[in-house]
Amino acid sequence: MTPLIVIPEVSDAQQMRDAVSVPLRQFNEHRAGPVNPQPLAVMLMHPETEAVLGGLWGDTGFMQLHVGQLFVPEHLRGRGHGSQLMTLAEQEARRRRCVGAWLDTFSFQARGFYEKLGYAVFGTIDDFPPGHSRFFMKKRLMSSAGPLRPTVEASNTTPAGF
Repeated sequence: MTPLIVIPEVSDAQQMRDAVSVPLRQFNEHRAGPVNPQPLAVMLMHPETEAVLGGLWGDTGFMQLHVGQLFVPEHLRGRGHGSQLMTLAEQEARRRRCVGAWLDTFSFQARGFYEKLGYAVFGTIDDFPPGHSRFFMKKRLMSSAGPLRPTVEASNTTPAGF
């Protein structure tokens, strides 16, 4: 049998994604052990209305934290909120026994911010998007002796700075 290869209209994207990701996850887990995927959110909220102003969205799996998205509104930048979001995510990742963290950022975004938090570039794609670069960054969260000390102190009860 020769299978057909097609580019379908994406009417049910999740079903199509699952058709590829479920057997791929099974393959990976068979060779590397359980992924144990868990979403992770650290939200920046208005203290009175509790409206979401920004935050961090990611996940943990294979004992790694992946920071998928981090956003702090422009009017709140430079006050340490981004560092607090990252620190809390890293603390939760350590609690989940993650040994490292990784993320990607564009040259017009926050490479310097992440470097100040201890992240290092391990890969670059130039001209993505054209005229810019995409950087892949990582940070070690645990040593063989246990958790590494966080670079920025934060607390779950720290107000959002309003």
